[in-house]
Amino acid sequence: MIIIHAHLSVKPDQEQAFLAAAKELVAATRQEEGNISYTLVKHTEQEHQYIMVEQWKDEAATQAHNASAHFQGFVQQAAAFMAAPMNVEVFTGEKVN
Repeated sequence: MIIIHAHLSVKPDQEQAFLAAAKELVAATRQEEGNISYTLVKHTEQEHQYIMVEQWKDEAATQAHNASAHFQGFVQQAAAFMAAPMNVEVFTGEKVN
């Protein structure tokens, strides 16, 4: 399993536009065959900070996602939303329970 944490710092004046675009991205991504989980969470202690928490079946699933029309569309919009470059952490793992 591939686990990704994408840390997103959003411009305050672009937060609502970001959330609208992210909602579409999340809905489309959850329909992808190799997706296990795809959730956007808001940081409780830092304003305008979000983390996209992703779980994928394998590396091929992440590559298919990165090439998808909905992800590429979001990436093209992202520069307008982001206050800083995205920080992405990638992990491999397996369920313990």
